[in-house]
Formats: sequence, C-alpha cells, structure tokens
Amino acid sequence: MILSAIAAKLKQRARADFKDRHYEAALIVQAVFWYLRYPLSYRDIEELFLERGVEVDHSTLNRWVLAYASLIEKRLRQFRQPHYGSIRIDETYIKVRGKWRYLYRAVDKHGNPVDFLLTTNRDHDAAKRFFRKMLTDQPLLAPDRIGTDGAGTYPTAIAGSHKEGFLPRMPLHYVTKHLQQGIESDHFRVKKNMPRIGGFHSFTTTRRTIQGFEAMLWLRKGFGFAGAWTVREQNRLLAICFGLQAVNKP
Repeated sequence: MILSAIAAKLKQRARADFKDRHYEAALIVQAVFWYLRYPLSYRDIEELFLERGVEVDHSTLNRWVLAYASLIEKRLRQFRQPHYGSIRIDETYIKVRGKWRYLYRAVDKHGNPVDFLLTTNRDHDAAKRFFRKMLTDQPLLAPDRIGTDGAGTYPTAIAGSHKEGFLPRMPLHYVTKHLQQGIESDHFRVKKNMPRIGGFHSFTTTRRTIQGFEAMLWLRKGFGFAGAWTVREQNRLLAICFGLQAVNKP
C-alpha cells in the first residue's frame, strides 16, 4: 500500500524528470542502471544499444549518468531501513584529477549501508561532517556503538557530534581490526565499477557518480521487502522511482 502511494506520487514527477530529453525515459533509466551496476564503460553501453538498433553516443550516456545518478540515490534513500544500534565507519581513497580524495562510509552490523560522504581532506572536520550528514538523515537512528580503525580523528569527531546534539547519547567507541574487515570488503563493491585509469576528472563528477554507485549497492542488498530480490525486481523498483513501467518486463 505504501509502495503504491509512493509510486503514484513519483509518477506525477516523471514528466518533469525527463523533460526535453530526446529519448524515452525507460531507455535512459536502463542505460544509467547498466553503468552503475556493471563494470561497463560508456562505449560498451553505446555498443549494447547499437546492437538493439538504438544509436546513443557515449557522451550522451555520460550526461545521463551525471544527471540521474544522484536522483536515483535521492529516490532510493526513502526505502532504506533504520540500522540496528551498532555501526562500522571507515574511509577509502578515490583518485580525482590525480589527487587522492576520501570517501567516508558506514555500514551496520549486518553489512547494510548506512551513509557515505566524499571529502577533500581526511581530518577531524571531514569526520564531523560525515556524522552530521549521517545522523540528520531520517529514518536512521543514532547508534549506541561505533566501530572504527585507529585514526585519531574519530574520538574527537564523536565527542564533538555528541556535544552539538547530533548524537543524543554518547555511544561506545571501539577500535577493532577484525570487525572492520566487513566494511573494507564493502568498499570494493562500490569501487569496482569506478574508472581504473586516471580516475575521475572533477570533484563534482565524482560526487554525483558515487551517489549512483552507492544507491545501486542499496538496491542490490535490498530494503527488507518480502520475496526474492532478483535483478528484475530491482529494475521494477527503479522504474517505480521514476513513475515508469517496469524497465525489463517478463
């Protein structure tokens, strides 16, 4: 019932989402889905469409991803489930214009994604900004336990977040290499489709694209819906998010 209500609301927005586009909305969503889900280049997807008699230039595909990856993340965010008390936080490296940038990420004790933030620096302010983003976003709940690596920025960021009210209660902070292995493995699932040569070319492009990669990981892991969570069901939910018919029909 809730899903139907959301679908009806999003269907009203669909016309504005794809206004002035010269291709069908379903084709655009399919292209973006392929790029964010599989290790395909824009030229690979260009060839896949050409096999089907559809001509789409790889530069157009790039514009679609930059336009809709962040929108997909925004639409799927509302389906996420609250985490369960304990979370693990870690950061990984992303190369942008030849320089290393930092992607802060958090997962709960079951490995479900909690939130993420791309930052220029890896310091106290960046960690605190990540806590602010993670904790002010509903329906997430403030954790009672936070696991991190041994970086010295986390204790002060946790204390500062508690002092400013982002953490209503002071959580137990523990440092453990063993429990961090889960989130370190999870980093790979997000990074596997990223450019391997030269990295990204701008911070804005990186941020938008990573939003799509993270959203696709949410979609892969599911949102607690009953029944089998196949690629077809994932496609269906993505289509619902844009008020469309299922992208891949039986």
